Amino acid sequence: MRVALLTFLAVGSISAAEPARAQTYDPRYPVCLQTFGPLQGIDCSYTSIQQCKFATGIRASQCISNPYYGRNNRRPQRTVY
Repeated sequence: MRVALLTFLAVGSISAAEPARAQTYDPRYPVCLQTFGPLQGIDCSYTSIQQCKFATGIRASQCISNPYYGRNNRRPQRTVY
């Protein structure tokens, strides 16, 4: 009886967990377009604010700076002894 109860609880807790989300921000581009409404999301594929603003059109959206821009391009600092 205990094994069945523990199995039931384990399956229930695994089923209730949300799936992990992939990274939204692309670290290769400095500007992101965040859209609102039924098709909301974040698209980080713009090289400038002007390019992003041109792409907004009449959608409810805003251009934001990418907080992860250049994170993969950083070189490790050398330690001087």
